[in-house]
Amino acid sequence: MDRTKKIVQTSIVGIIANVLLAAFKAFVGIVSNSVAITMDAVNNLSDAMSSIITIVGTKLSAKEPDKEHPYGYGRIEYLTTMVIGVIILYAGITSLIESVQKIIEPATPDYSAAALVIVTAAILVKILLGLYTKKSGEKLLSDSLVASGKDALNDSIISASTLLAAIIFITTGLSIEAFVGIIIALMIIKTGFETLKETIGEILGARISTEISRSVKNSINSFPEVNGVYDLLIHDYGNQKLVGSAHIEIPDDITVPQIDKLERKIATKVLKDTGIVISGISIYSMNTSNQKATDLRVKVNEIIKDYPNALQMHGLYIDEEEKKITFDLVISFKEKDKKGVIDKVKERVEKLYEGYEVQIALDYDYSD
Repeated sequence: MDRTKKIVQTSIVGIIANVLLAAFKAFVGIVSNSVAITMDAVNNLSDAMSSIITIVGTKLSAKEPDKEHPYGYGRIEYLTTMVIGVIILYAGITSLIESVQKIIEPATPDYSAAALVIVTAAILVKILLGLYTKKSGEKLLSDSLVASGKDALNDSIISASTLLAAIIFITTGLSIEAFVGIIIALMIIKTGFETLKETIGEILGARISTEISRSVKNSINSFPEVNGVYDLLIHDYGNQKLVGSAHIEIPDDITVPQIDKLERKIATKVLKDTGIVISGISIYSMNTSNQKATDLRVKVNEIIKDYPNALQMHGLYIDEEEKKITFDLVISFKEKDKKGVIDKVKERVEKLYEGYEVQIALDYDYSD
């Protein structure tokens, strides 16, 4: 069974469970006049709707690439997740309004033994559903399923709060229904905001994980000709389609046919090891017979230690024929005066090597 079918299968289980829970909770909430249980039922319906949207998004994202969209339709999953976030947010706001109205115009709840049993069963179902969905999402690398699993586990906490409110009312006569409803509503709203924030971050282009970065770099560094991997960029097109590029540093005595062969081997190995397509490999040439370059590398690394936001120097090369020194300087995103840092480093290097033109390219901390 492929990834799409498994995601759909998991989502269908979630739909069935949430619809049944919503029906039972709505009935109990209306009969017992419990706003908290009723709001919990609304939350279950929003979860079921989210699962339906996940199925639609997964199906659409699995469409084959075409001329208009050569990288495929995987990013549709981001759009459907945004819709889910809006639904969750709407459900939370609606629940908050209902709870506030119950505080203004209170109604005494009437819990039955059946109501308490149903709420208790709902807690257990949500825990099992949450663990199942989250585990499936991690296995299938589906952010939407992982998020749904976490949401279900959060729902079990919400249902437990509802049960606690009922027990407090039965034992003390104190009704905190509406206030528990507000807490539930705020938790739902928080989940909605977090879902939207994470999805918008993915659309804008989120930083790749340390695990992915290290896996790709380790794969490339496994070749003896490679002396370093830099400027790794990974673009996520959704539906497990990752496309990347990188700079590699290799000795300056390697021939063009050898470079071509090396690049092909690297692309094949990275795809096999990580599933990531390396679409481009750029070359940094490393001086192999120039002691001056070795000394300069040490001196430049000492210089940049004086600038906390100058994270790394790489790609250093000395062209003795043109009397030119070139290298890239990685500067933290936190640094406000990036050009100022480069100018200071350049000035200090030029003082050490008079007569040489120094060119420093600004580089960013794209990956770990």
